Amino acid sequence: MALWKLHGNGNLEPGAVVAPDERLGWGKTVGLGAQHVVAMFGATFVFPLLMGLNPQLAVMMSGIATLVFLVVVQGRVPSYLGSSASFVGVAAAIYGAGGNPASVTGAMLWVGVLLFMVGLIIHFMGSGVVHKVLPPVVTGAVVMLIGFNLAPVVANVYWPQDQWIAFLTMIVVVVLSVGVRGFVSRIAIFLSLLVGYVLSFVADKMFGPITSYNAGTGKVDTHLRVDWTNVANADWVGLPPVTDLAHWTLNAPTNVVGFHLPQFNLAFALIALPVVIALIAENTGHVKAVAEMTGTNLDKDMGRAIAADGLGSVLATAVGAGPTTTYAENIGVMAATRVYSTAAYVVAAIVAILFGFSPKFGAVISATPGGVLGGITVVLYGMIGLLGAKIWKENKVDFGNPVNLVPAAAGIIMGIGNVSLQFSKDFTLSGIALGTIVTVVVYHLAHALAPKELRPTGTALIVDAPGAYVDEDAEENKA
Repeated sequence: MALWKLHGNGNLEPGAVVAPDERLGWGKTVGLGAQHVVAMFGATFVFPLLMGLNPQLAVMMSGIATLVFLVVVQGRVPSYLGSSASFVGVAAAIYGAGGNPASVTGAMLWVGVLLFMVGLIIHFMGSGVVHKVLPPVVTGAVVMLIGFNLAPVVANVYWPQDQWIAFLTMIVVVVLSVGVRGFVSRIAIFLSLLVGYVLSFVADKMFGPITSYNAGTGKVDTHLRVDWTNVANADWVGLPPVTDLAHWTLNAPTNVVGFHLPQFNLAFALIALPVVIALIAENTGHVKAVAEMTGTNLDKDMGRAIAADGLGSVLATAVGAGPTTTYAENIGVMAATRVYSTAAYVVAAIVAILFGFSPKFGAVISATPGGVLGGITVVLYGMIGLLGAKIWKENKVDFGNPVNLVPAAAGIIMGIGNVSLQFSKDFTLSGIALGTIVTVVVYHLAHALAPKELRPTGTALIVDAPGAYVDEDAEENKA
């Protein structure tokens, strides 16, 4: 990766754009890098928390994965690799099937391997071959069933822990996401978590302990919403913990499962592999968004970017962290600042790695009250599901055509309803895995059986710039 050339005199002039291979003065670059850390911060530690993995380790590995990504794409695609939301449903399904955190990371590692292979295929053969197998109607359906499959997790795990804190946190998410303009709306999840944390602390002082399901003990008991016992005992500086999973049980998850070796199980891998479809759509959309903003043709870098994301996921899951993905939040920061320098991402990655050396930080995040997570996830999971509808809309999928309607309808119901198909005593397909397989196979079967006039044409996936930032005040002033 080439070193960056100085943009102008190192300052950002009004209306100027800083290209990926340029940088501002190092002081400004460090400031921009820190801003990128803030943008990715909330989601990067919330998602591993929801998957029962260690947020301290996740943040550390996100920085390492980002550095690997920038090297693979040769500094041409500015992007940050944070924890992926698409795997939260996978983790819930694997735990529900009797798996443990090592089973989760083992299954997710195979997704990283497959994503890396898809990236290589796209790099050498072009994206057409992938889009032909996974047309927009299929991609949208899979993304939708992944998101909506999570609804029972909200209803049965997080929300009941403290319904009123969950409800208030949900309102905060809505207000900050749609009622506030600018960068604040980009980090609404992170800010909502902070507000929910404070609300929980105040509720403890005003109303005392709550009697509800306690994720720490796995049973209903009386406890404080905010318990910082582990925070007080954690060191300020040190590596994430090394976890022995021999005594781990689903009924008493610690949510601080640190370094561990993944375990491999075919059934669990099949639950996780459909997520690669969502990651292809996500990465494709992000690269296209960056290309549009920078005015650069990045088509030839698409395969590299997807392969790099897969490689980052393999590295992260191999040590016990969750897989990674490119972040729309950081694309929003670039759109707002018009600074696309990959130097800022190198700084962001280094800052994230430094955060990963603080067990105290990891303990604070791991102590997030369940009610707060309930309020955040009720919006977040729905947004993941509706991204599938967004893909359909942008690609003008015609549901008047039964070739599109029938496969999507069958797959979504199977995925959301967690329908099972048992092949033997030890092997069952259900939920996300079964819904995805049905959607893909039934679509291509219907496409082959349908008369020529009903066969959809055009397979190129269109994903609008996810989370694209628009300075509405500036637009109004122009008008």
